[in-house]
Amino acid sequence: MDHLIFLDANVLFSAAYRPDAGLRRLWRLPGARLITSVYAAEEARRNLSHPKQSRELKELLGAVEIVPTAPATDHPLFSTIQLPDKDQPILLAAIGVGATHLLTGDFRHFGPYYGKRIEGVLVLPPGEYLASRSE
Repeated sequence: MDHLIFLDANVLFSAAYRPDAGLRRLWRLPGARLITSVYAAEEARRNLSHPKQSRELKELLGAVEIVPTAPATDHPLFSTIQLPDKDQPILLAAIGVGATHLLTGDFRHFGPYYGKRIEGVLVLPPGEYLASRSE
């Protein structure tokens, strides 16, 4: 079963920050197509201060499809889903590309939606997704 996995900025950041991060397994999963947005990639890049980590991110992004950032809108979805303005483009981009999963470590904002499908996109922390793939 193929999965279209949208990666939030914090997943990209964490994978680039530590070369031994377990998150790197995402890049080796069979049947997984990784995708992110320009917005998420830029946020990860902005938060990495060490040149080696920036190079790691660039290398990781080479295997990730990068899509345009979803424009900010008054999407009706956000009348029922409470997300800060900075996180709305992440969810909209995942929905827009038809992702099967949105992986994010942002427990503070996305935590209430972990394990739930929003417009067909299953929101999960990366560790939970990886655990489900190794069963």
